[in-house]
Amino acid sequence: MAKLEARNIGKHFTTVQGGQVQEVSAIKNINLSIEDGQFVSIVGPSGCGKSTLLNILAGLDKPSEGEVILDGRPVSETGPDRIMVFQENALFPWLKVQDNVEFGLMVKGLGKEKRSEIAMQYLDMMQLTKFADAYTYQLSGGMKQRVAIARSLAIDPEVLLMDEPFASLDSQTRDLLLVELQLIWARTKKTIVFITHNITESVCLGDKVVVFTKRPGTVKKEIPIDYRRPRLPEDEGLRPFQRQVLEQLKGEIAKGDEVS
Repeated sequence: MAKLEARNIGKHFTTVQGGQVQEVSAIKNINLSIEDGQFVSIVGPSGCGKSTLLNILAGLDKPSEGEVILDGRPVSETGPDRIMVFQENALFPWLKVQDNVEFGLMVKGLGKEKRSEIAMQYLDMMQLTKFADAYTYQLSGGMKQRVAIARSLAIDPEVLLMDEPFASLDSQTRDLLLVELQLIWARTKKTIVFITHNITESVCLGDKVVVFTKRPGTVKKEIPIDYRRPRLPEDEGLRPFQRQVLEQLKGEIAKGDEVS
């Protein structure tokens, strides 16, 4: 049985242009099955609805049709079993690093000693132990994203949903985090859904890459990435997989969208 499923998911928005009410379809007929512990990358043209789908999987938005299934049961609201990591880290700048990581645990009602134990475990995993008492505004962009990931993992979600978390980082920091994220995933065995515009990033991380069409987005192709880990972005062995993804995207790019 799949860990997470999107069944016939569609999402429509109503807009008003020139006094006329119009319905815009963001995604349609999305069917996606994600196994327990699988790392799935989703890539597609700008505006194709990747983030819309992720918000629906997280319960932050409701589909116009279809349903989300987690462990065999329908879900329609947010919950600690599905945690989102955004492009912007959404940390609390007035709290120290450890306090940021402990925040979700505090909301769950865990005692101070247990919160501290769990937070330090994940700070150590993210190589942030010596920055536990620093404020987040004192950290680089890459370190802030590490804190955001540590905070998400500390809650111990069933599924980690990541919406272009490395998009605003410089290439050197991003490449480093691509390797670190694979090592963390190998240790935690989490199910991860990762949204990106970047073909190299999608292939480097994913057990499979799901390619979306131009809006209204739907699944065009699922490409398995059967290659050793950890993977480095510059590994020449990944080039054939990257070409497969690019080939699927060519027709969508020709329709007027761009993929980095």
